[in-house]
Parts: sequence; C-alpha cells; structure tokens
Amino acid sequence: MSASLPLLQVLVVEDDPGDVALVESAFAEHSISSTLHHVADGADALVFLRREGPYGDAPRPDLILLDLNMPRVDGRQLLQQIKMDDDLKSIPTIVFTTSASASDVLSSYAAHANAFITKPMNLDDYERVVIEIRNFYGHTAALPRRHSDGTAT
Repeated sequence: MSASLPLLQVLVVEDDPGDVALVESAFAEHSISSTLHHVADGADALVFLRREGPYGDAPRPDLILLDLNMPRVDGRQLLQQIKMDDDLKSIPTIVFTTSASASDVLSSYAAHANAFITKPMNLDDYERVVIEIRNFYGHTAALPRRHSDGTAT
C-alpha cells in the first residue's frame, strides 16, 4: 500500500449482519490498517459514495465489497451505477456473494466488476478468502491515490 494511503477504506455493501461481522473480523486480525464502513443496500451505498445526507463527511473508499442480493437497490444495479459514474468507476469493486450462477458471474464482469467471488460456506474458508482480498488490496495492488478532499487520481 502506498505511503499516501495510511488507512485502507473499505465499503461493505451487505444486508446480512453475520457476513458483515465475518468481514470485520477478518480485517481486524492483521497489520493492515483499515476502516470498514457498512451499508445494508445499494440505495444507502449510493448516498455514501456520493457523500450525501448522513454521509456528507464519508471518505472515498479504496475498495468496495458488494453483495448482489439486497433489498431496494441490489448489487447488480449498484455495480452498474458505480461503473458508469466517472467519479466512482475507478474504485475497485469486488462482487462477494452467495451466488455461483454463471449468469451472475458474466453480468458482473460485463458491468466491470474487478472480481467475482462466491462466499464460501465453510467459516475457515470464508475468513481465508476475505483475508486474501484484504492482503491483495492492502499490500499488492496499486490503488488510486486519495487526496485530502476525498477525490482520487
């Protein structure tokens, strides 16, 4: 991770509190400094990403973990909106869902998801996968630099 990004900002878009807790646990158990932000559906994610309403001072995420099946605005709709928005499309967006459907995989990549990962059913495997995501985006991948005003280059 670049020295200009001392903290990995992660937006978790997930309606299942149990899955959110597992992601939080996997991110907490490591040396990568990170802050997880959570919203329960795509509608709230858009408000967060656009820094509107209660999220007026929200940071720009370095990474989005996105579930597909959620109420109101689902992950499929949100992914399309993120990747069509010039201000948001550079944020790496990982579809992290229970679906293993070939059509979901294809449509997610067609909408420019950066990765599609089916959530493992086994707790140990689930944690391992989240740790791998965290390590890749926290150590290996070069991410857009975030400025103090929250914009990226």
